[in-house]
Order: sequence, then C-alpha cells, then structure tokens
Amino acid sequence: MLKEETTATPPPSPPHILIFPVPLQGHVNSMLNLSEILCLSGLHVTILLSDHTHDRLLRHASLRSRFSRYAAFRVATISDGLPADHPRSGQRILEIVLSLKEVGGPQFRRLMEGLSDGGGGAPRVSCLIMDGVLSFTIPVVEEMGIPFIYFRTISACSFWPYFCIQEMIDAGEVPLKDKNEDKLTYWKRKEMDLMVTSVPGMENLLRRRDIPAFCRVEDVGDAGFQSIKTETRRTTQAAALILNTFEDLEGPILDQIRKHIPNLYSIGPLHSHLKALLKEKGMESSHHSSSFWKEDDSCMGWLDSQPPKSVIYVSFGSITMLTRDELLEFWYGLVNSGVRFLWVVRPDSVVEDRIGNGCGNEIPVELVEGTKLRGLMVEWVPQEVVLGHPSVGAFFTHSGWNSTLESVVIGLPMLCWPYFADQTTNSRFVSEVWGIGLDIKDTCDRLLIERMVKEVMMGVRRDELLEKARGMANMANKAICEGGSSHMNLNRLIEFLKSTAL
Repeated sequence: MLKEETTATPPPSPPHILIFPVPLQGHVNSMLNLSEILCLSGLHVTILLSDHTHDRLLRHASLRSRFSRYAAFRVATISDGLPADHPRSGQRILEIVLSLKEVGGPQFRRLMEGLSDGGGGAPRVSCLIMDGVLSFTIPVVEEMGIPFIYFRTISACSFWPYFCIQEMIDAGEVPLKDKNEDKLTYWKRKEMDLMVTSVPGMENLLRRRDIPAFCRVEDVGDAGFQSIKTETRRTTQAAALILNTFEDLEGPILDQIRKHIPNLYSIGPLHSHLKALLKEKGMESSHHSSSFWKEDDSCMGWLDSQPPKSVIYVSFGSITMLTRDELLEFWYGLVNSGVRFLWVVRPDSVVEDRIGNGCGNEIPVELVEGTKLRGLMVEWVPQEVVLGHPSVGAFFTHSGWNSTLESVVIGLPMLCWPYFADQTTNSRFVSEVWGIGLDIKDTCDRLLIERMVKEVMMGVRRDELLEKARGMANMANKAICEGGSSHMNLNRLIEFLKSTAL
C-alpha cells in the first residue's frame, strides 16, 4: 500500500523590521532605543542610517559595543545627498529632509531589492518603521506588499498641530510672519499672543507663538512648510503610528489623534522603558552613547564637588544655533543669577565664530571670572547621566522632546527656551499644562534670564514645580511597569510586528 505523500509547511520567517530615522540626533536616539527594544523581543532589526550619521556614531558613540550582543541587528546606509561640509544644524536641517526626498527613492529601492531575498543573511523585511517625513519609501514597500508604520519622534502635543496645519491655514491663523518684518519685530507682535482656535482640544491653550515653529513662514507655499503639512497627513495611510510618550502625560491629545489614526502605540518614555526591559532580562543597562559628538564626562568630577540640587544644567541640544549676542545674554544671565551652572556649548553652535577660537579677548572679564567661580562650560556631555546627578536641580533646555522626557523621568523642573520646530509647543505644555517648568520663548534678555534662573532654582514657585515634576516622574515610571499603559502598548506593538512575518 502506497503511503500518501505529505508536504510539510515551511515555518514562517522571523519578523525582520527595517527602521528608518531622519538623520538628526534626537530622531536617531529614539530609533536606536526602539531598535534595541525590538532586538530584546527576539525580532530581526535593520536600521537605515545616512552615511554621515553612521560615520558620526562610529566615531563618537558606542554603536558597535551596544549592539554587539544582538546577532539579529544590522546597519544599512544611504547618502543624504548633502556635501560633507553641510552644517546639518540650525534652520538648515530642513535641507536634509528635502535632499533625502530628492535622492533617497532610488537608493531605498535598491536596498529593498537587496533585502527582498533575505540578502545579508537576514530574513525578508516584513515591516518598515519610518520617521514621519520619509514618504518616498511608501511606493517601494507597497509594491512589495510590506506594511509600514510611522514613528514620530516628537510629542503628541506637537504632532497634533502639524496634523491640523490645513485647518490653521483655513482659519487664517497661519502664516504667522509678514515678509517685511524683521525677526525681532515679528516676535514682539501682539498678534503672536492670540489664541489658536482651529486645533481641536487646544482652543484655549496654544497661542500663535506656541504652534510648531515650522509654521513661522511668510508664505504657505514655502517648500519646507508644505512638505511637513503633506507628510504629516500621510500618517493616516500607515498601518499604525508609534509615539514616544505615555497616556498620563498626553492622554487628551492622544485621544484627538486616535480619531484619525486609531491604531496608535504610545510606548514612552522609550529610554527608561528600554532600561526597565534590560533589567527585567538581567542584562547590563549602563550608559551607552548615541551621540554625534564626543561626550566629555570630566564634568562629573566638577558636579561631584557641588552641593545637592545647586546646579542648573544648561543645554540647547544638537541643532540650536546662537548668535554672538544671544550667547552673551545667556552668559550674563547665568553669571548674574549667582546660581551654579553647567553649560553645554557645542563647538558649532555660535553663528559668528567658535568659542575659544581666537575670540577669547572679546569675552568680558566679568563673565570669565564669574564662570570660574560658579560655572563650567563644556562641548558635550552624557546628558542622561548629568540630569541624574544629585547636584543638578533644574534643566535649562531647548525643549527638544528627548530632553523633555529625560527631565520628566528624573523629576527635574525645566526652564524652557525653545529654538524651533516642535520645541515651541513642548515648552508651552511644560509650563501651562503639566506645570513642571517655565517658558521664556522668543526672548533672550539677560535680566529675564537671571530672574527665571533664580525662580526655577530657588524662587517661590520652586517647591510647586518640584512637586509636580516628581509626580510626573512617578507616572512615567508606572507607565513602563507591568500593567502600565506603555508596557501594554509595547506588547501590542510586538504582537503586531510578529504577525507581519511571512
């Protein structure tokens, strides 16, 4: 009797997730954290970096050592289309996005074709998780039948106004700027303090100066502005949206977003979520740098010598550019406040010149002496470690989302001086919604800075700010613990990603 032949069904390929961040420091930080979380969950992960970003990470970060324990992690690279000497900072960061839009499509197609047959020893890509302004990838993955997810590395409270840009245009609330106005006049206009009424859920909260600063254009036809408007609306085409936030922090805004994008995963704060998962698995969770600049940890010795909660940590992030006048106003404000300060000043962060590059004689002697007495200026630091130091009592920040979340997790009050993009909205929520900081946007005056530094460090509102900051830190911790909203949302996301495997 002949036996009936049976053909065994081949086992499904393991999930292989391709992660594609915009090549900027804050975006890459968040995407690397997500990459490691997915590796911990047993998924294959490839992160797609620009050549420039990859080079900076290899030179200054711990990319290799951090991911060496994950055999299923890989790095792929493409060109961002910009020359090596492009600053990739300040107002010119939009040029990165626009350049990628021009040159990225063909490169991405070649990459996906190389990965489609399991190239490089990895299984076929089963899902793309991409940053919010990289829609040139969509035609390629749609042709291949691969689902895609947007991961917006900004806050929910800034994503939502971006999503509602057309409504703001229709209401006449954008554009904000007249082409005949200079920057200072434009900042001081009374109209900037008018409330924005066209963003649902924010009618009595946002002033015009608080909406994302990319809206500060004189012409709605501006290429960067139009790109952000169009790209943000495309989020509805994705299988899901990931946000680095948590429900207790931004629940009402998340509810607004879910009306348009129901499959939303709020899984933050990602950096602390990752630490919790590593601890849960009994793995080392010491500091791993993802920095584009060399971190100088010599400041830790200086911090060790300061009294508890006596130092204000000052950093305006990886992109902010200061004029020489702005630098001096901040400097005078800090020195005259009498408060100890640790100030990060990137070598490329001053428009006219570099600190200490032939301009030392131009620095007033009282600033030099005042800094020797109570301050320390460095080029770059391991920020999470610094924020957690016992001598640090507040964070003077540009209100970038990663920095904001790091301060939230530590429970530090903030003094906010947003530079652009989502930062103008984040600072408003820090001050007016969450009550964990003070907002001094659109001003750079030494007397105001002196007064606000004193206020956040030792003023009458210090105890109130500190109490609210500590309460928010507790909520952030609960969100990532078992049963917490971010913990459960991450489990849902992992299950979805596993379901995409072929």
